[in-house]
Amino acid sequence: MAKMNFYDDTWDLRVEVCPCDVQFVDWLEKSRIHNSNIFHFGSGSHHIIGVRNAEGNSGNHILSITASPGEYDAFVKLVIERPEVERNYKCIFGDIYQLDDRLLPEFDVVTLFHLCEFYDERNVANNTLTDRQVLDLLTAKTRRGGYILFYTKSFAFNTAEKLLPAWEKEAGMERVGMHDLLLVYRKK
Repeated sequence: MAKMNFYDDTWDLRVEVCPCDVQFVDWLEKSRIHNSNIFHFGSGSHHIIGVRNAEGNSGNHILSITASPGEYDAFVKLVIERPEVERNYKCIFGDIYQLDDRLLPEFDVVTLFHLCEFYDERNVANNTLTDRQVLDLLTAKTRRGGYILFYTKSFAFNTAEKLLPAWEKEAGMERVGMHDLLLVYRKK
């Protein structure tokens, strides 16, 4: 068994480099997404989605995943200082390729901004899910009428994009369009 595939760094909020989380919050507000269950892949050490959720009146419930010990530590520090953030925002530490559908609720919105960025030989050695299997699992956990979003400027989007045509057809997904750099799909 290989060691877990984790991210040995943290990602601070650098909107000029990676605006996806800020654009996502803007999309939620513009789309009037309220009282929804949201799955977010890649919290960042900034946890801006959770912070903005606590500051607004959306009533959204967000489950975020990070494979960065530093980002998880930042979450712990954040919610100790600002417990109101944790009320509707939880961050788990783990490898997205080891998700178990039995542990997940249904979601109204799923972000897969970092799909295809982290799969490597450790995942193969640990017999984890592939990127397509992660996509399929989270699609199955998305309610009809729910949304799945991708970040088109991810360094691995060209790889993730190759998965989308077959997935779109097989999963009954409808391409809604773009919101800034986010590609939005809706489950029929």
